[in-house]
Amino acid sequence: MKKICLLFSLITSVTFVHAQNSIGIFSNQFDVGNTQTGSAAYNAQTQEYTIEGSGNNIWFNHDGFHYLCTQLQGDFILRCNAAFTGKGVEEHRKFGWMIRSSLDSTSACASVAVHGDGLTSLQYRKANNDTMQEVRSALTAADVIQLEKRGNTYIMSVAHNGEIFTEDSIHLDLGDNVYAGLFVCAHNAAVKEKAVFYNVRIVIPAPATLVPYKQYLSSQLEILNVATGHSKIIYQSPRSIQAPNWMKDGNHLLYNSDGLVYKYDLTRNTPEVLNTGTITHNNNDHVISFDGKMLGLSSSSANDDASKVYTVSINGGEPKQITPTGPSYLHGWSTDGKFLVFVGERNNEFDIYKIASDGSGKEMQLTTAKDLDDGPEYSPDGKYIYFNSVRSGTMQIWRMKPDGSNQEQLTNDAFNNWFPHVSPDGKWIAFISFGKDVDPSNHPFYKHVYIRLMPADGGKPKVLAAVYGGQGTMNTPNWSPDGKYLALISNSNFLSPIYPVEEIKAEQ
Repeated sequence: MKKICLLFSLITSVTFVHAQNSIGIFSNQFDVGNTQTGSAAYNAQTQEYTIEGSGNNIWFNHDGFHYLCTQLQGDFILRCNAAFTGKGVEEHRKFGWMIRSSLDSTSACASVAVHGDGLTSLQYRKANNDTMQEVRSALTAADVIQLEKRGNTYIMSVAHNGEIFTEDSIHLDLGDNVYAGLFVCAHNAAVKEKAVFYNVRIVIPAPATLVPYKQYLSSQLEILNVATGHSKIIYQSPRSIQAPNWMKDGNHLLYNSDGLVYKYDLTRNTPEVLNTGTITHNNNDHVISFDGKMLGLSSSSANDDASKVYTVSINGGEPKQITPTGPSYLHGWSTDGKFLVFVGERNNEFDIYKIASDGSGKEMQLTTAKDLDDGPEYSPDGKYIYFNSVRSGTMQIWRMKPDGSNQEQLTNDAFNNWFPHVSPDGKWIAFISFGKDVDPSNHPFYKHVYIRLMPADGGKPKVLAAVYGGQGTMNTPNWSPDGKYLALISNSNFLSPIYPVEEIKAEQ
């Protein structure tokens, strides 16, 4: 199972150009149909949108609402969290995502609409002037709403905060060049209603022709508030950046890109290369020691594709090779800094090993189950090593004593769960969950995934975020030192200049 991330080519990114009337990531706002003048505002600090709209209805053969939108082509995913403000006047006031063929009030369209009384539905009009139809979701009063265009299939995914999506879909042809955005409708042309939207994302997903580990989408570096579920994009790159670690000073992150490790300054929103000497084929398995003084790396070389484990000062320098053979992928330090735990392929089996961090002594095998064991990480108190294993048929979260004894399974659900990261206080585990469409032994790029949270002793996981990502999103420890935030990577070829964007110099 290779995890090497070296950039060979880039998918052409879709760059969003700010229009004169743009608001946040959207190019314009409109009042559609019979409505009073509405408004939309973007708060750059919180990355929230507030939309106030009137409108008689979104139903029958014509609509009235306020629309914050942009024009898109091809396939895309629209996602946000949202809620009305205030009690409201009409029980069928509504907010949501909408995709339209035109701005005409009778236009063919598809929308995810959350009504004031909780009704949540996928509404659609097949052709201009047709009567609106709907597919009602089994879930009511959705807080998280997603609308995906996949060819001529439109997929509604809705959830309550903390829960997984419920899905419904329809097939219709709205054309390839469409309007897409957020709306508010008061269901009464004489009044206005207001809704607030956060975690607003437009995702341009990977095309079917993308070649994994050869071609990459653009990346967004995000900071997720664990308590509130608010996630802020703080940086974008047209390249693949992966696996953020949070440094002990709380003011910097580390991530890898194109074989190098970068130190990201959270106060200035700028990255710089961390010196790793001759080790320049680093992959996304890098870990900071508990005392913050050392960095462990996993890297191949120009002469050997097999990843090996290295250590170096957190300030950079020439790394020291620790594992004599590969493939070896680092995932954790012991709390006292004396040992490293890694997944290694030995005799055609991937198992978990530990080795002295100074390179002395032999590696010690901790797991022997058939198939893949991966992602080992020590708890802050040193009592457990958490890991993920496919031994039960799907990838699930496990833990064991530091000597490999008392191996116990902590999750057992329909997802493939990877990379358990223990909070600094030792009370929680954050991990990434892939769906049934993914091979249990694989954690690929560019999939719908969940970031979930669970008590360290096990229990029902809570969804923190739905993300378009996967490989590189959170492979290694990513908690902030105060335990309030997670750093993660999402992916999309929709780049907006409202967030800092990495400038890539053209090759000469």
